[in-house]
Amino acid sequence: MRGCGARLVRLLVLSLAWLGPALGGQEEDGEHNFARALSEHRLLLVEFFLGTPQSCHCRRCCPLPADAPWCGHCQRLAPAFAEAAATLRNESSLARLAKVDATAQTVLAGEFGVTSYPTLKLFLDGNRTHPLAYTGRMDAEGIVRWMRRRAGPSATLLQDADTAAAFAGSQDMVVIGFFKDLGSPAAQAFYEVAGEMVDVPFGVAAAAELFQVFGLAGDTVCLFKKFDEGRTDFPVDLAQGLDAAELTQLLRVHSLELVMEFTKETSSQIFSAKIPHHMLLFLNKSSSSQLELQDGFRVAAGAFRGKVLFVVVDVTGYGADVLPFFGLTPADAPTLRLVKMENNHKYQMDQDSFSDTAIRTFIEAVLDGKLKPHLLSAEPPDDWDTRPVKVLVGKTFEQVAFDETKNVFVKFYAPWCSHCQAMAAAWEELGERYKDHEDIVIAKLDSTANELENITVNGFPTLNYFPAGPGRKMVEYKGARDVETFSKFLENGGTLPEEPSAVPETPENGTDTEEPSPLGTAESRDEL
Repeated sequence: MRGCGARLVRLLVLSLAWLGPALGGQEEDGEHNFARALSEHRLLLVEFFLGTPQSCHCRRCCPLPADAPWCGHCQRLAPAFAEAAATLRNESSLARLAKVDATAQTVLAGEFGVTSYPTLKLFLDGNRTHPLAYTGRMDAEGIVRWMRRRAGPSATLLQDADTAAAFAGSQDMVVIGFFKDLGSPAAQAFYEVAGEMVDVPFGVAAAAELFQVFGLAGDTVCLFKKFDEGRTDFPVDLAQGLDAAELTQLLRVHSLELVMEFTKETSSQIFSAKIPHHMLLFLNKSSSSQLELQDGFRVAAGAFRGKVLFVVVDVTGYGADVLPFFGLTPADAPTLRLVKMENNHKYQMDQDSFSDTAIRTFIEAVLDGKLKPHLLSAEPPDDWDTRPVKVLVGKTFEQVAFDETKNVFVKFYAPWCSHCQAMAAAWEELGERYKDHEDIVIAKLDSTANELENITVNGFPTLNYFPAGPGRKMVEYKGARDVETFSKFLENGGTLPEEPSAVPETPENGTDTEEPSPLGTAESRDEL
């Protein structure tokens, strides 16, 4: 099937514009094809992909067989990219898709600053100086929607009251910009936002009649939705104008329900909301008494819109998978937690009351820095300090890592992480090598079961070195992940010697840099 899929991709993309030699070739061939494609297609979305896995610099690249044609992420995108290409072609759209093998066309990849894969860039009207970065979803539907918006118009012109009213009620959520001058800078910023938010229909109106019908005095962006308050207006400041980034964030925030339920369908919205704190109510939806707790939760949510996202998690439904991240079981429901998204610190609310007043007081205390995070810690194994690799937990970390008489090398890992599993044997061998050294300790800590107040682990495995002496110093290890290089690092006092390592350094440190998600496991998150 892989071979058939590869041929299908090649045929579809060849019918549009193949931007690299199909069977190898010279740089000038790729440049010639590239220039020709730009001249022939007004809207050209180009995917820069890897033809060989060895040179993959993708930040989350997974191991592949030596003969694999792409890095894992390029490979997963390929069928979606081909499907999107076919859809746009069949629609007779002006938009076209193309591909560049960055390993064969290194000059082209370098010209456009491509360093990770796959990278998608949109070229407009043959201009190769300022391509637009692709910002849509990495699936066929997302690519098609994004390109349709670019082909335009990004917003539907509404010219009379009946058409505008029908448009406002046509979807669960729509945006209409009312501008007295559609050529104004504010209107142009609105069109820019409309081009990015491809999941929401956008309309635009300039007729004086429509300002009166919708009760507007000046330029205003209106969000119409079939939930919560129904309509939210964002008046345009005459002095400051309309900032596209600010409007985008406002629309993103207000397009979410005031209280979200964590489900498979809403999880991506929750994670991409860019709201700095999440307040979570864990409950059992089969319990009528627990369901009633949502009333106070909803009342409290209104005061924190844009600052705190309120989420209900059913401990017997889709939310059951995230309970271990919080150290919870279904029996702990109902319970409340607040998560700071920047560092995954969790705060536990006393459960004497689930009233809106109690919830607001708790959140304000966290935001004001008056409460300490609730840190998870497993219990240490009985033999934790007699093993060659010491098994640390939250309760024992401080006493070991910051022992002023020891140099401590710690692996922060996640049991599900394939990169952690791949280097597990090397870490155990390192522990055996240094088990009799009085001043060197090799240790590991499961970051999914243990949390530290002043150390944030964003990717796995993370390797940190804590040198002996005062000052609570910490050095992040960034070298190759083999026993000999680890040993050179330790013998050199926590730095790597200047001479090149015998084993090349893994790109991007070889880490799975995907951040631990407050509401998801690795298996549940999009890996593309």
